[in-house]
Amino acid sequence: MKELEYLNIINKTLTDSSLIGDDCAYLEEFDLCITQDTLVEGVHFLLNTTDAFTLAQKSVNVNLSDLAAAGAKPLYITLSLSLPKNIDKNFVENFYKGVESAVSKYGIKVAGGDLTGADRVYISICAIGKKYNSVQVSRTNAKAGDIIALTGTHGSSAGGLKLLSQGKKEPEILIKKHLLPSAQVEKSKIIMQTAFDCNVKNIAMMDSSDGLGDALYKLSTGCGYLFDIDFDSIPVDEELKTAFPEEWKDLLMWGGEDFELVFCIDKSAFEKLDKTKFYKIGTVSDKPITKDIANVLNQEFENKIFKHF
Repeated sequence: MKELEYLNIINKTLTDSSLIGDDCAYLEEFDLCITQDTLVEGVHFLLNTTDAFTLAQKSVNVNLSDLAAAGAKPLYITLSLSLPKNIDKNFVENFYKGVESAVSKYGIKVAGGDLTGADRVYISICAIGKKYNSVQVSRTNAKAGDIIALTGTHGSSAGGLKLLSQGKKEPEILIKKHLLPSAQVEKSKIIMQTAFDCNVKNIAMMDSSDGLGDALYKLSTGCGYLFDIDFDSIPVDEELKTAFPEEWKDLLMWGGEDFELVFCIDKSAFEKLDKTKFYKIGTVSDKPITKDIANVLNQEFENKIFKHF
């Protein structure tokens, strides 16, 4: 829980912390969304389970996922790379080939960055985007009666990580989902356009970088209402069930790094979405989160959340 503790300290220390809290900060005066993530060797990746080209693509996608969660079209990134002395020029070349592959796919530009020495590999990317339309996106925007939905399967990335830690290379689908997750840029655009066309002013949305359970917890506490979730409706790769018959449910809820979108949207708009790409898993109830319920949720969250420290 150190991350939450540190965030509380930051919020109390800064005179104005109004832009902190969602996946991206929306800079209204410039009509831009901005986000930054850092990946650290030994915490977020291991060089003996990935290569520079793949690592670069994941690093870019992780940041574009935040823009997708904010309903923003990606435009630019800046990239800071800190490297130990034993890294050779081939790593740098292959890393930037991976960056080029990722930015070319999404039609964005690298707008600078920094190179420094370090004791291990650190990758820090700032991504800048522009909102697709006037629909307001925040973790706090869910309302009673909204449909709770996902853009894809969960638990597969965590399953892939466990397989890699065991020295295994199959099932390949789980390994790939961990090493090279996709940013749901196109699906974000569809959600935003559908909401706009249905005259929906606000939606709640975030990505599942820290796990599906984490996203549901933050969206629920953000709006102050309990969520009614149908666990059996949550999409899951059959390979995860086969590889981890005793653990797959826990991995699905709390594994992290799936980078799918979790969103709450008015029923009128959800009905317009393609049900083969967007999956209903529940409904926002009209039951408020009481103090007693909040204490129970907080305890469960503390026990299960992905630890950044």
